Amino acid sequence: MLYQDTVESELLVHKPWFVASIFVVVLAVFLMVNLTGTTFGELMRPVIGDPLQSGFYGRFAIAFMIAVIFCLNVVLIGFAPLRVQIGVVWLELLLLFLAFFKSFNLSMPFIWENLPYLITQGVVTTIYVSAISLVFASLIAIVAAVAKLSSNGFAYAIASFYTSFFRGLPLLMQLYLIYLGLPQLGIVIDAVPSGILALSLCVGAYMTEIFRAGIQSIDRGQWEASRSMGFGFGLTMRRIILPQALPVIIPPMGNTFIAMLKDSSLVSVLGVWELTFLARTIGQPTFHHMEMLITAAIIYWIMSACLEVAQSRLERHLARSKVR
Repeated sequence: MLYQDTVESELLVHKPWFVASIFVVVLAVFLMVNLTGTTFGELMRPVIGDPLQSGFYGRFAIAFMIAVIFCLNVVLIGFAPLRVQIGVVWLELLLLFLAFFKSFNLSMPFIWENLPYLITQGVVTTIYVSAISLVFASLIAIVAAVAKLSSNGFAYAIASFYTSFFRGLPLLMQLYLIYLGLPQLGIVIDAVPSGILALSLCVGAYMTEIFRAGIQSIDRGQWEASRSMGFGFGLTMRRIILPQALPVIIPPMGNTFIAMLKDSSLVSVLGVWELTFLARTIGQPTFHHMEMLITAAIIYWIMSACLEVAQSRLERHLARSKVR
């Protein structure tokens, strides 16, 4: 169910056929994975004996126990309120990820030693590049979206060519063309401006279609009504069209912002000291690759989660007028 329903009271996770189906699927999946040599296999030693000598019986017993635990977990969580369900599942998944990372035998002292530098240099540079690129990409997208909605063939042709070209090339290729190609024409741009320019042009092309779709979602009659009242184009867009289009534009724009934050890692190929570049170079001399890469991954996740929270609150704020 997408919404609470007063007619259907029985939860799907409490139906026997659904629980049985989940049990069979989980059992089949873990039968294909040999977990006898893991910590879980050691926990099952009283049942299966020596895990490495247990053969198929050991694999089946481990898969059976995991399937039982998983199904019990799903059924019991179904009795809790929605917020509790979300919190419990998030906590369980987080613990599983931490256990997965622990299996790499990471050197925590090495992580704590280099974490401040990753934040003060890598994170700051990543946010700096992403924020400036976001501003320029938004400006480009607004202009290009208006041009694509224009009845002027010249403006439409330029905007459509721009969106087609920059959406059709990989971002990495655009970085190379700007940073390595332009110097052959006598135009030398440093690494950070090259990364910002490439991100702005690439993301701006995608955001152009988002702005265009959002503006077109507003009924044409409102354009005509505002113009009949003597409103100019700029005033109509600022006071009438954009405030109504923002609830449509914000969700895909939020996804684009998060994607751009992660795509900013590609500027590391230009030697920019952002998060990915530092994570790779710090761990390389001492072969602590996983320590730095996992740390950088968690930092990216935290930054993305912060953007998700901001996007969610902004969506709720803009949707207040639709609440009945």
